[in-house]
This record gives sequence, structure tokens and C-alpha cells, in this order.
Amino acid sequence: MLIVHHLDNSRSQRILWLLEELGVPYEIKQYQRDARTSLAPEQLRSIHPLGKAPVLTDNGRTIAESGAIIEYVVSVHGQGRLIPAAGSDNHLRYTYWMHYAEGSLMPLLLLKLVFSRISRPPMPLFLRPLARAIDRGVCARWIDPQLALHMDFLEAELTRSEWFAGDEFTAADIQMSFPLEAAQKRSAMRAGHHRLQRWLETIRARPAYRRAVQRGGPYSQLD
Repeated sequence: MLIVHHLDNSRSQRILWLLEELGVPYEIKQYQRDARTSLAPEQLRSIHPLGKAPVLTDNGRTIAESGAIIEYVVSVHGQGRLIPAAGSDNHLRYTYWMHYAEGSLMPLLLLKLVFSRISRPPMPLFLRPLARAIDRGVCARWIDPQLALHMDFLEAELTRSEWFAGDEFTAADIQMSFPLEAAQKRSAMRAGHHRLQRWLETIRARPAYRRAVQRGGPYSQLD
């Protein structure tokens, strides 16, 4: 039996969604973030040394990292589903988006999150105005322009096809979901990004997405 070590409001939500799309039986082991730090609990280190989620265990195997888990599940349990045909142009696009999500887009969103928090406690009160100025400066001069570039790129990509790897839904769309939901939460999307907004509405309406949220518990991107 597959066991998903699931942390609330985390990338592990994608793994639940993937398994629901494939109809693969699984169990959930729930973990809650620390209320003060938002970090994962120490118990996760007993599953994987880095103590991060998601982690998947399957018949004695322990797999970490969202992309690696998705590739494993699709190849071992997918029976050819949710992946374009090998050697096709769409398979090449699929591979690109599987790596782009965490390799290019998510680091920018993480930087935006980190800088938005530097002026909060435990930052001393007298230093908070300086911290806010640093946050505004870095975001205005580098992070926000880079995010705008990426959002425009993604919007244009969705003019090519309904989904990121072609006209059929694939696991690449599942991989892209977390950073794009984070981008929406952190106001990186503009009103003109109609296709991205519609893509998010479409994935959230999928029955498997809704079942994953029901099983995994309340899900919202971190503020």
C-alpha cells in the first residue's frame, strides 16, 4: 500500500491529487506545521533525513521530492496514463514543465515569500521599517519583474494548447499546480492573465482534485 506522508498546506497535496486521478489506493499519514514557525514537525525526519514533505513510501521504498514522486507513481502505477507518448513533442514539453515548476518558478515565489516576512517578528521593532524598505526594494527591482516575465511566458504557453503538455491533461499539470496556486496567492498574476486564471479554475473543478482536498484536509497556500 502506498503511504503519503502529507504535510498540511504543502506540495504533498499534489501527490494526493495524482493518486486520486489515477485511482490508485493509498493511505495518508498526516503531519501539521508548527503554529509559530510554519515548519514541518521533527517526526518527518524519521521518514526522510531532511524532514520535508512530500514523502512517499511504497513496499519498502522511500521516495522524496515532488517531481521524483510523480515520475515514480506514473511509471510504476500509471499504466501509461497522464504522460504523453515517448518520443513525441508533447513528451518533451511534459519533461520541461516537470522540471520548470520547481527549478525556475518556485524559487522566485519562495524569495517573494521570504522577503515579505523579514519585517515580521522576531525582527526587532526598531529594525522593521528598514526591513520593509529592503523587502519593497528587492521585490520592485528584481523579484516582481522576474515573476511578471514568467507569468507572461506561461500565459502565452497556454495559447498553444489547453494544458501545459498538449491538449490532454497530464501529470505535468499536477506538478505545475503548486507554484501557480502560490503565484495567485502572492498576487503575481495580473488581471490580464486570463488563461492562467481559467486553468486554475479548471483544475480545481476536477473531481479528483476535490477528493484530494477532502482527504488531505483544508488546503490554502501559505500567506
